[in-house]
Amino acid sequence: MSTEVTDDPAEQRYDITVDGAPAGFTEYEPGEGVVMFTHTEVDPAFKGQGVGGALARGALDDVRAKGLGVVALCPFIKSWIEKHPDYQDLLAR
Repeated sequence: MSTEVTDDPAEQRYDITVDGAPAGFTEYEPGEGVVMFTHTEVDPAFKGQGVGGALARGALDDVRAKGLGVVALCPFIKSWIEKHPDYQDLLAR
């Protein structure tokens, strides 16, 4: 299974594909020095396969590379960060 996460700034979301097929997205709102994640969805056909985690990791890695912080309004992104201490430094204080 090959996944790819891409930022779509025009739609304010990160999309994930699995083997080239759309599999989910996480929506965000840009803020002053932060990205506020608001909602995440994974296609039911891909649930339980780690797609949501791959999406979170890809989006958060991109945010880190841009030097921005994160406000996790989305329960999925918030929970994922809580389970991965190496991403907790991204949370805006």
